Amino acid sequence: MPQKQRILLIVGCIIFLAALGLWTTSNGVLAELSQCSQINTGGNIAITGGCIVKTLPEQIGTGHGDEYTPGSAVYLIRRDPARAIRRGRQIFQRKFSAAEGQGPRVNFTSTGDITENRALGAGLTDSCAACHGRPRGAAGFGGDVATFPESRDAPHLFGLGLQEMLADEMTADLRAIRQQAVDDAVASGTPVTHPLIAKGIHFGAITAHPDGSVDTSAVDGVNADLRIRPFFAHGATVSMREFAIGAFKAEMGLEAWDPILCAVTDTNNPVAMTSPSGFVYDPAQDTYERPPVCDAITDGDNDGVVNEIDPAIIDYMEFYLLNYFRPGVYEQTVHTTKGLQLMTRIGCTSCHTPSLTINQDRRVADVNTVYDPVNGIYNDLFATASTRFWVFDDGQPYPQLLPEGQPFVVENFFSDLKRHDLGPMFHERDWDGSLITEHVTEPLWGVGTTAPYGHDGRSINLDAVIRRHGGEAEAVRLAYERLSWSQQEAIIRFLQTLVIFPPDDTASNLNPGDPNGDPQDPIARGTINLGALFQISEEGGE
Repeated sequence: MPQKQRILLIVGCIIFLAALGLWTTSNGVLAELSQCSQINTGGNIAITGGCIVKTLPEQIGTGHGDEYTPGSAVYLIRRDPARAIRRGRQIFQRKFSAAEGQGPRVNFTSTGDITENRALGAGLTDSCAACHGRPRGAAGFGGDVATFPESRDAPHLFGLGLQEMLADEMTADLRAIRQQAVDDAVASGTPVTHPLIAKGIHFGAITAHPDGSVDTSAVDGVNADLRIRPFFAHGATVSMREFAIGAFKAEMGLEAWDPILCAVTDTNNPVAMTSPSGFVYDPAQDTYERPPVCDAITDGDNDGVVNEIDPAIIDYMEFYLLNYFRPGVYEQTVHTTKGLQLMTRIGCTSCHTPSLTINQDRRVADVNTVYDPVNGIYNDLFATASTRFWVFDDGQPYPQLLPEGQPFVVENFFSDLKRHDLGPMFHERDWDGSLITEHVTEPLWGVGTTAPYGHDGRSINLDAVIRRHGGEAEAVRLAYERLSWSQQEAIIRFLQTLVIFPPDDTASNLNPGDPNGDPQDPIARGTINLGALFQISEEGGE
């Protein structure tokens, strides 16, 4: 049998066995996890999901590597992607110790200019899951930091990779329009104006002149460079890799030297690079956040240490976030359907765009989670995982499982990834006394389980945050206020069906659980068991 057919058969059998409940693994996980060898559980470390089995050096393996270096991050990402995602998840939940580099957020005295270094307002923690760990075991939400005077609310990270891909493709679309305008102006000898439209979202217009110069004064909702930055409320960061490295530094005091971003941001010879997760960094097009330790400089306060985090950790984290589950959809009724119709009628969806399409999906799997009171043992939700890779047999012991790169419709997203001015109730004071007046439209998926609301978390419920809208959204808010109580309630009810969920308590085709089993047994409850898709058996469990 050809290698490709063999692997597809294996994967198909695994999914089939999982669907029958015949494939199980210890997969329950808490929000933050300690390493098993670091904690004393009275001699019993076999409690399912109680701790991380692999040590940090074992998770790092042979480092960043490549697709031909067994045990390296790139090797597993290419040849055992489900394992790479799971390892990234364990790293996300890991409680880092001081011995592993976890330390002061900025320096040992926590002093400096907060307008220059936002980390002075960040909270010191030992795990990503400290701020992104609800619901249990999820890359959810739950923390806040004082990087701005009124604080910032930690968002959930469900569907983060889809956001990155959408923003990157929309950026490419806008820049292609800019280039076409320049080409047309040079060819015609007269100024040319083109509307800027990406995936149906309007970003104003751009005017090119015969000399090749470009007027960006009519550009709307994005910087003049036309780069959509989807991360942070004010649209500050381009990629998940930059986001992760910055969070390790600002929130945990863990410095990360990164061969990708250090090369891309080299001050003397920047070069284009592609991360193991497929994000293309082009220094000729954009500027990126340079990791502080790229230049191996430390000062008298000992606030920078080289190589506290091996690049493999960043590789796994990025790949985990790229492939992380998108939010689920709870029970839909006549009432909630009416709520969505009303949202469209009064104009909510003019900014909160329901669905957008990715042209080339870089993920290797998708998980669709919906209301299912029959199969949803613990929370009335059931998740269906499907692979999105193709098998490339390059003669190695294990073939590469590579992204298909096919289109994917991101449903129930409800964002245009555009910056808007929502009026003074949403304006944000900065430490220097200035105001941030524009914020990226918050995706509404997951909003049913992520109170409080607003980028600062100062609205206590969905009705309050809707009534807080002004500025560009004032007409929509007024339309909402003119609705009857029952109509407003229908909108709220629909929004409450857009949920995030605990992967370890959500039954799936990878582990449907046992409705007659012990409810204290994580396996009986059902899980989204990525272990069912592992390919390299000698790596063991995660």
